[in-house]
Amino acid sequence: MNLNTTAGSTAVIGSTGSVGCQTLEVLSHLGIRPAALAANSDAAGLERQCRLYRPDTAALFDKSAARDLKIRLADTGIKVLSGADGVNEIAASADTVFNSASGIAGLAPTMAAVKNGRLLALANKESLITAGNLVMKTAAETGSFIRPVDSEHNAIWQCLEAGNPPSRLILTCSGGPFFGYKKEQLENITAEDALRHPTWSMGTKISIDSATLMNKGFEVIEAAYLFSMPTDRIEVVVHRQSIVHSMVEFSDGSVKAQLSCPDMRLCIMYALSYPRRADGDGLIERLDFTKNMNLDFSPPDTSVFRLLPLAGEAMKRGGVIPAVLNGANERAVGLFLEGRISFRGITDSVEAVTSSFENYPADSLEAVYAADLEARKKIDEYFNI
Repeated sequence: MNLNTTAGSTAVIGSTGSVGCQTLEVLSHLGIRPAALAANSDAAGLERQCRLYRPDTAALFDKSAARDLKIRLADTGIKVLSGADGVNEIAASADTVFNSASGIAGLAPTMAAVKNGRLLALANKESLITAGNLVMKTAAETGSFIRPVDSEHNAIWQCLEAGNPPSRLILTCSGGPFFGYKKEQLENITAEDALRHPTWSMGTKISIDSATLMNKGFEVIEAAYLFSMPTDRIEVVVHRQSIVHSMVEFSDGSVKAQLSCPDMRLCIMYALSYPRRADGDGLIERLDFTKNMNLDFSPPDTSVFRLLPLAGEAMKRGGVIPAVLNGANERAVGLFLEGRISFRGITDSVEAVTSSFENYPADSLEAVYAADLEARKKIDEYFNI
């Protein structure tokens, strides 16, 4: 089956990560050969993908790893690019760019894609968190179409297809592995504990963000940019089953919801095959409504999971504060995974750094990157590192 409604060449940025691997699986299902693959530093992993999917071009952000990859692929005829310039060249050149890079490293490829008017399937949430105004403004100027891949935003996008303006957006949240915990119960949480997500299979960093509910806070910021919705009209509810992925309320009080088994490949497939719906048989598990199925909803405990409301506050402050929030969180999560700080230390430090940061306009990528770097330094200062 060839359902390449994203006519032309397709590139996958972050192809060796969790979402990137699932994207390649979906592309194969749709009969689409990727023209280019890019990743951070996994030369062995990218070599395997190149030999399996046969792209024309491959790139690694890490220049040393790119040299290794070039040697590994010497017999294939695949062109190997290196460094940020190489990754950005791929993002600027392909007709469709699927960006699943992790962290703020995904911002530059996003900007390269939208500056060149590319169709962007966006799974890198940091692009909008740190520089949402710049990304959306540039996309509007060039005609770049951004298709959201995150399950919540993909669900909202589907619910809005009729064209009626929404009055409220409702993002669902599994609650993470520590749903129902009190503050004191979070004191001795280990990385192994935090990585056990109840319903989704995800990468390491995003799993920790889901455990603190920072990920859901980031998704509120994303939704505000993607759907031009103020944060006070974006609600988060805990839904442990992860069957309802988001809901949209309209002016008459009616609500549309998108339901499916929790599988990122469905969101990826919709982003790649839109406006058509591809055949998911053999790839996507179907819901069985003949089985007993309970769908429960409850409010999140923001007194325990304080990073969720902090994201809304950061969005309201604007400027570089969302970039500060992201940079501080990335650094704190990294320290936690290294065993250098406690799980509660993530929330305490990110809250302290973000709340006290002196704001300024995020009117350039240079300003965003400077704020990101300063936030990381302040996290180190907080812990006397």
